Amino acid sequence: MRDELTLLLHDLERELRLQDRWQPGEPPAAALRSTEPFAVDVLDFDQWLQWILLPRMHELLLRQLPLPDNCAMQPMAEEFFAADDSQGQRIVALLAAIDALLTQHHGGIN
Repeated sequence: MRDELTLLLHDLERELRLQDRWQPGEPPAAALRSTEPFAVDVLDFDQWLQWILLPRMHELLLRQLPLPDNCAMQPMAEEFFAADDSQGQRIVALLAAIDALLTQHHGGIN
């Protein structure tokens, strides 16, 4: 399960880069400490993916820590990418796969 998640996270990063959604400069430190879901008060959703989700998930995998057992990123992604063409839908599909994988395995260390 962890190997599959690692591949999905790499695919997500690759897709963000291919779509020119990957940003070279890190946002202000305060933005990375937001307590709002998806940091909606300070970041766009694609920024949240890059600066919060991907680093945290990679850290959990690297350190063999328990993974989240209930993810629901797909609805937020659908809302954020609603006006986009099929490119945004590829990101939605990847997040749906990540949601399903984490929810199915209930965050256990597999």
